Amino acid sequence: MKRIALVLLAAVVCLTASAMSRAEDNPLIGKWKLNVEKSKFTPASVTPKSQTRTVEADGDSVKYSFEVVSADGKSGSYGFTVKYDGKFYAITGTGAPYGADEISIKKATSHSYNAILKRGGKQVATSHLVLSKDGKTATLTGKGTDTSGKPVSSTSIYDKE
Repeated sequence: MKRIALVLLAAVVCLTASAMSRAEDNPLIGKWKLNVEKSKFTPASVTPKSQTRTVEADGDSVKYSFEVVSADGKSGSYGFTVKYDGKFYAITGTGAPYGADEISIKKATSHSYNAILKRGGKQVATSHLVLSKDGKTATLTGKGTDTSGKPVSSTSIYDKE
């Protein structure tokens, strides 16, 4: 009986370590700063003054935290914790793009990710992130509607700090 318990315990430890390793091996882990000059937002009036995104391993999940200064100078912060499993996870805080309150992210390739954003249960945007081969630049393209239903799109260039 003790032997079975030890084998089960060893299996759990291995699986947990493997899951944590997968999250920690994520090339997006780190702090990223929006390069406002290289980025493009339509309409231009929604271009933020600044944005920083921090991505951290959180067990077998990944935690995203954002600090934003909007075009009108208002500060906001929002975040979410996800698994790249296509399920939807809550976005908390203020200033989330498209006024979204849920996000689903799937890993497409080793260096690209696709996301769907929802507000009130309705899809309001999609985005696609591509990480450069050297891992120092991330390009996030997004398209959707703002809280008033007007079309919004962006190509955001992030530099790893």
